[in-house]
Amino acid sequence: MALKSTVYRINLHVCDMNLSHFAEYPLTLARHPSETAERLMMRVIAFALFADESLRFGAGLSSADEPDLVLADLTGAIKLWIEVGLPEVRWISKALSKAEKVVVVAYGGNARRWFRSLETEFVEARRSGRLALVVVTTDDGALFQGLATRNAQLSVTIQDDQLWLTGESGTVALSVAGLKDGVQ
Repeated sequence: MALKSTVYRINLHVCDMNLSHFAEYPLTLARHPSETAERLMMRVIAFALFADESLRFGAGLSSADEPDLVLADLTGAIKLWIEVGLPEVRWISKALSKAEKVVVVAYGGNARRWFRSLETEFVEARRSGRLALVVVTTDDGALFQGLATRNAQLSVTIQDDQLWLTGESGTVALSVAGLKDGVQ
């Protein structure tokens, strides 16, 4: 018998000082049984970085053909495709063939090495602004476990290349590299 996803309802307050964007978003996410609390919270952080009323969560780990987050226009054309993690080169190529713009939000211990390995890949897509790579790092990823509750009130504050994710169990401070490279 297959395990079912767990539904999370998060009320997210976004305070993006870089873009002067201040809004509240009621989010509903499905957490796949194999998904870690850190990855779940990184999907929430990716939403906060590109917050928009039309931005939606994809099927994530349940479907290999969908982005983690997607922003489509009324015709269904994909304006923004967001991947969370360290996708393979072929996956990024596939996303670029389907979307106007692709953003990869990389995190974890190997994120910077992965980022450097792509320096010679997708040069034209990066130069044109169609592909953006964002690396998110934190000193204490264990705090994500306490923030990943099924009914959460979370606040995200973004200023320069810093991000603070706050919930009932505390605050996680993160560094965000790549935002100044025309990602937004």
